[in-house]
Amino acid sequence: MHGLGIGLVAAPFLNLLSAPSSRADGGPTAKRLIVFFSPNGTIPQQWKPSGTETNFSFPPGSILEPLTEIQDQLIVVEGLDFFGADNHEGGMAAMLTASGTASDESGGMSIDQYVAAQIGQDTRFSSLEFGVQTSAWGGGVQTRMSYSGPGAWVTPDDDPMHVYGRLFGDFMGGDEAAAALRARRQRVVDLLVDEATSLRGRLGSEERPKLDAHLDALAKVEKGLMGAVGCGLPDAPMGGGTQDNANFPNITAAQIDMMVAALACDMTRVASLQLSHTVSPTVCSWLGVSEGHHSLSHIDDSNVAGVAQFVECERWMAEQFKYLVQKLAMTPEADMQGSMLDNSVVVWAKEMGDSRLHTCSGVPFVIAGGAGGRWQTGRYLKFAGESHGKLMVSLCQAMGLSNETFGNSMVGNGPLPSLV
Repeated sequence: MHGLGIGLVAAPFLNLLSAPSSRADGGPTAKRLIVFFSPNGTIPQQWKPSGTETNFSFPPGSILEPLTEIQDQLIVVEGLDFFGADNHEGGMAAMLTASGTASDESGGMSIDQYVAAQIGQDTRFSSLEFGVQTSAWGGGVQTRMSYSGPGAWVTPDDDPMHVYGRLFGDFMGGDEAAAALRARRQRVVDLLVDEATSLRGRLGSEERPKLDAHLDALAKVEKGLMGAVGCGLPDAPMGGGTQDNANFPNITAAQIDMMVAALACDMTRVASLQLSHTVSPTVCSWLGVSEGHHSLSHIDDSNVAGVAQFVECERWMAEQFKYLVQKLAMTPEADMQGSMLDNSVVVWAKEMGDSRLHTCSGVPFVIAGGAGGRWQTGRYLKFAGESHGKLMVSLCQAMGLSNETFGNSMVGNGPLPSLV
């Protein structure tokens, strides 16, 4: 192993990376991108906050009211349009791709896959896609939101037991197996540190700073292997039918728990959670609702009881986003420099604006996380028909990338104003 340890043995689980050449210079950047999706648009008047950019609130009974407790960690974005897209399928296809094609700068990829292609080469998984009730209808434009290229969708895994085995199979022997694996990895780190320290004395002055940076990274990894807060084995999820409405809440919680654990252990830096899909047949039976979510999303204001049920379902979705955000906020970074939320960008996306009109205009987004200190949170940003491709550019640049367009560049270049 002498002379080869740093290059080969460390690669599977150490992230001793230089910034990729595609990443922009200067300014704080986020370490992670997380996409959270819930389907079937919204009712704008039930969703909108009230107030100004820095002095706003979520009205009582509104869809976003459950987010009040984390309001200072959010950027609420109103009034973005999906140009060239409409209705359920069009919105689902454009939501994360901004209608990009192979000839566009983003190559027809969705934002998660585009970012993963730039920053995910040296993590165990370049990206992870979690789902809840996403497989019953198979793969298609209605059921998929992530694309590795034009028409090439990426399938989310909606079986928590399968996800658990894929992510944490090394530890399935219980505490003793986990301890043994950590011990083996610790021995590798110790050897790498010894080799690097020995090598330092043989390097010139220009090369030593680079090696010192690697040694610092190794020290952080060593600390993490010795029990970094947050990088722990989550509880194994309960079994049960993955398409059973009654299991929807438990599966959602299990997927969020595993996502945060995978991110905390730096298995990946790009993850998504897709709650069902557009035209979702999910019934929020756990809330006492008996009508399907898609059907409720198109009920007009004359049906007061139906609107109230849809709002109740949407408030539940907001609670799940809140759970994800708070879990990230409560998980310290491995180096104890802030929380995972401080260094992440979390985006709650929808595929339509007004669900009753089937439109992809005025589509709402909610962003959480400090993006490494790049953005001021606790804001409510209102736009009048800006391309949501500009938001995608802002997200890319928050991740340290340098692209100035995303998706269809004919409808606007550069980042979203106020998110630069």
